[in-house]
Amino acid sequence: MTAPEGQDEDRRWMDAALNLGERSLGLAAPNPAVGAILIKDGTVVGRGVTAPGGRPHAERIAIAEAGESARGATLYVTLEPCSHFGGTPPCADAIVEAGIARVVSPMDDPNPRVAGQGHARLKAAGIMVTVGPGSTQARRDHRGHIMRVTAGRPCVTLKLAETADGYASGGPHDPRLRITGQIANLRVQIMRATHEAVMIGIETALADDPALTVRLPGLDRKPWRVVLDTRLRLPTGSRLARSARDLPTLAISGPDAPKDAATRLADCGVVVERVALCPEGHVDLTEALRALSARGVTRVFSEGGPRVAARLIELGLADDVVLITAEKPLGRPGLPSLSDEARAGLMDPERYRLVESAIYGADSMRYWESRT
Repeated sequence: MTAPEGQDEDRRWMDAALNLGERSLGLAAPNPAVGAILIKDGTVVGRGVTAPGGRPHAERIAIAEAGESARGATLYVTLEPCSHFGGTPPCADAIVEAGIARVVSPMDDPNPRVAGQGHARLKAAGIMVTVGPGSTQARRDHRGHIMRVTAGRPCVTLKLAETADGYASGGPHDPRLRITGQIANLRVQIMRATHEAVMIGIETALADDPALTVRLPGLDRKPWRVVLDTRLRLPTGSRLARSARDLPTLAISGPDAPKDAATRLADCGVVVERVALCPEGHVDLTEALRALSARGVTRVFSEGGPRVAARLIELGLADDVVLITAEKPLGRPGLPSLSDEARAGLMDPERYRLVESAIYGADSMRYWESRT
């Protein structure tokens, strides 16, 4: 059975609004990356996307662009309009004042300060409200916002690269492996750009000395570079520390990390955050993520290596997992990309579902989404 024409139209415009909102992923925190499109007589009269830093909101930008044409129009917006006073007055009030006739959104905002009240305010003003079109993609796009307001932490995308025989690196004294090719590496750069923080463990920082920057021409994104560093072993001569005055860099340590090491890193411009340790003596990942949430981060891209990856999966903190597998094997013993327990957890259909597969040159990519 085909969907009614009106439902098809709603899905088409909602897809357009979702595509628009995705442009602000990685920029809109601490607010969600919302897209808004105003339609009148089948024509776009206004568009908006959450501005960098979270304000203005997408709805207000679209209304301002439409001007008087907003009166009688339909607003497609990718999250319930806010109904509370924050940094700006409620978007629900702006929609009513603009004379918009109908609002279509995919879902209620789980933020307790909204939680259906925005939709209710619109209905009370006589505006027709439709909720539901595009809900699956909207929940995926807004997962960082959802996790931050419901669980007090950002969402985490875990990215791993492995050889065909399952290794992330060679032996302890082997040179750094270049596992994936240029096409896959470009996809990783795009994924980095849609997150507000890129996170690694100290072992990866020491072994690879990465820059953790977004290297895409014409795209100015500067996510937090985060190192999980229990004892503050990050060298002041590392690429991360040397560039910390220009690019936001955070070392998350245990409460008893040496004060002199913290001072040296702070002198380089590295921000040091101390959190509790887990029973195994590492930085507590849940506390580390809560610390990032307190700084406004909603989306974390973890490239932290096998140990951090295993802990994220085992603790149920990896919301999305991207595994890129090269065509060639290492051909000798090395460091496995995942522990047996973590790989079993990833392959458990009750915990994760495979949502995307792709081929990037000689590399293959699989993308899992947590079921929780």
